[in-house]
Amino acid sequence: MSTLVDDDLWSAIGDPTRRRMLDLLLAAGDGTATTLSEQLPVTRQAIAKHLGVLDRVGLVHAAPAGREKRYRVDEAQLARAVAQLSSVGAAWDARLRRIKSIAEAIQRATATPERDNDNG
Repeated sequence: MSTLVDDDLWSAIGDPTRRRMLDLLLAAGDGTATTLSEQLPVTRQAIAKHLGVLDRVGLVHAAPAGREKRYRVDEAQLARAVAQLSSVGAAWDARLRRIKSIAEAIQRATATPERDNDNG
């Protein structure tokens, strides 16, 4: 389970406004900078910049719609991000299990001499 982590992808997802935009696009199916700005506390220009970041990492794709662009989430790229997150989560779970084992071994080792002193 060694999926390489795409730092650019996770940098894009790391921004709370962009995550909320992805949620809104997934719920609606698609959207424009204008429709997203109506639902978020940021300007249309800021939304357009965020959409540009998401587009560069492949999380959304734009299609012309009159004077605007309609953005849709790329579900394959989103699935790739989920796989990366699962891989990172599994690696951290394994690290935490090892830390727990070490801590328990230390605790057993330090508890044993105390019992010996109580008996003597």
